[in-house]
Amino acid sequence: MSSERERERARERESARARESARARARARERERAREPSARERASARESERAQSESETSARRARRESERARERERERERGERARESERESERERARASESEKRERREREREERARARERESAPERAERERASESSRERARERARSLARLSLSL
Repeated sequence: MSSERERERARERESARARESARARARARERERAREPSARERASARESERAQSESETSARRARRESERARERERERERGERARESERESERERARASESEKRERREREREERARARERESAPERAERERASESSRERARERARSLARLSLSL
């Protein structure tokens, strides 16, 4: 009878060890499963990688577009500087042309004045003689009036 009880206890101990071993294996599997990412976690990681990739692609695209915009702006500024330079050259040519016209008009005016002087020299001499004669007559009249007033 006691051997029967011992066998029973041995079976219970064996059964308890088997249950404990099964629980230990289940805990180990659970720990392993916990270490492995779940399907949801893997999908989330893939989505995160995809979003990161899109973000990087978008950033590269934005940098390229920004660089193209800067290049267009530099090109526009170069064109504007070239146009401004051309306008300044045109203004300079206009100033030079105006200066040449003024100088030509001044030379023509001086030439006309010299021509008038050459042409009118005899007339001027006559006018000066007439003016001197007129002054002399005026002085003579003044002297006559003075003598006349003295004689009165």
